[in-house]
Amino acid sequence: MHIQSILKNFGLSDKEIAVYTALIELGPSPVRVLAQKSKVNRGTTYDILRSLMEQGLVSYYNTETHQYFAAESPDKLIIALQDRQRQLGQLQQEIADNLPELKTLFEREGGRPQVRLYEGLKGIKSILEDVLETLEKSKEKLYYVYSSANIRENVYLAMPEFSKKRVYKKIRVHTIALGKGGQLVGHDERKWMHNSSGKLKATYEIIYDGKVAHISLDSAENPVGVVIENREIYETQKMIFEFNWQQL
Repeated sequence: MHIQSILKNFGLSDKEIAVYTALIELGPSPVRVLAQKSKVNRGTTYDILRSLMEQGLVSYYNTETHQYFAAESPDKLIIALQDRQRQLGQLQQEIADNLPELKTLFEREGGRPQVRLYEGLKGIKSILEDVLETLEKSKEKLYYVYSSANIRENVYLAMPEFSKKRVYKKIRVHTIALGKGGQLVGHDERKWMHNSSGKLKATYEIIYDGKVAHISLDSAENPVGVVIENREIYETQKMIFEFNWQQL
């Protein structure tokens, strides 16, 4: 590999490479000579030399008339890389240690909504599994459901053992049934919102600890789901649900 390419991959800019290679070719030199050789203006050359010194690639000494800069042995490139790897390792550990706090701050401020699409029974099962995993870790093991009669069967067909697992994990649910049907399991609480026209085709909505899932049927009658992960959206949907719950 060409020396310029190696130095660029190391992280040096074009002007830093020009000054560094000029210094290697010339040997110990004052700033003025290096600027002429590298074709980089004198002020920038001095700033670059300071940066290279911080990386351990350049040193300097004073004579009676000039300050001379000298390139260190190319072995220092390896040492500099090892220093970077050590610093990156420390940074990685610091990020890992503080990640829970950063995630909490991100969620508290609303963050950027994350939207995921799930298709078919396998996709709906993934949503239900996420409900169980999320609520199992939550302090308040309670979630909320708008249970649409035309979707309900498809939802639990994807994971027939869902209710049994939920009860085992002591996760509670408040359900507003849209249309007839539905049954209580364990410590469920359910209320009904009847539709006089009988033509209601609503999504099946699950509101659970920072997330909102909408499940419906596509044009081919296959189940599809969308999960929105955002604390503010969750709190809004929860507030609307609780208002409706009190009215029924």
